[in-house]
Amino acid sequence: MPMAVVSSKNEVRVVGAIGIGAQLKSIRTRNKLTLKEAANLTNLAPSTLSKIENEQISPTFTVMQKLATGLNIELPQLFTKPKVVQATGRRDVTIKDQGNYHLTSTYEHELLCTQFSNKKMMPYKCKVHARSFDDFGEWVRHSGEEYMLVLDGEVQLLTEFYEPVNMVEGDSVYYDAMMGHLVISVSENDAQILWVTTK
Repeated sequence: MPMAVVSSKNEVRVVGAIGIGAQLKSIRTRNKLTLKEAANLTNLAPSTLSKIENEQISPTFTVMQKLATGLNIELPQLFTKPKVVQATGRRDVTIKDQGNYHLTSTYEHELLCTQFSNKKMMPYKCKVHARSFDDFGEWVRHSGEEYMLVLDGEVQLLTEFYEPVNMVEGDSVYYDAMMGHLVISVSENDAQILWVTTK
């Protein structure tokens, strides 16, 4: 049965009836709740929930409040279907040692998966040439957050608000990239790390 909806501009739109029962069942099953478990959470009888889900009765506003509180959802979720997120199908492969190289005095970066220009994060491997803070002259800082994983050798992570920490193969760290930071090698050979930076 269609229903009329009045918008903020006093325009009348006709939309399809809202299936609260189907929404309730979807929310319950998504949370892996039995009727009895959902009933205990909402202080309603299992038979009442079953009748609502099967559109045999329409819930009162008080009952809908109990459903929202008990299932830890917002009341509008009983009226609106969740958005279905579609996979974009994007994929970008980098063959070993075939990334885009970028050399600086402190790091040798190998940029990975560079086909997409609007990525939400930027992965790259790095050979660390720097051996002291003086090799940089100032803190490195930029927008976003950063994840670092030591692939080979030993590095020292220097950050603006923390004591230096030495890290070896397998160690990792996640930090705010607006905080001053830099990495130096403390092993005999240049260490190698993986960095993933958000944009």
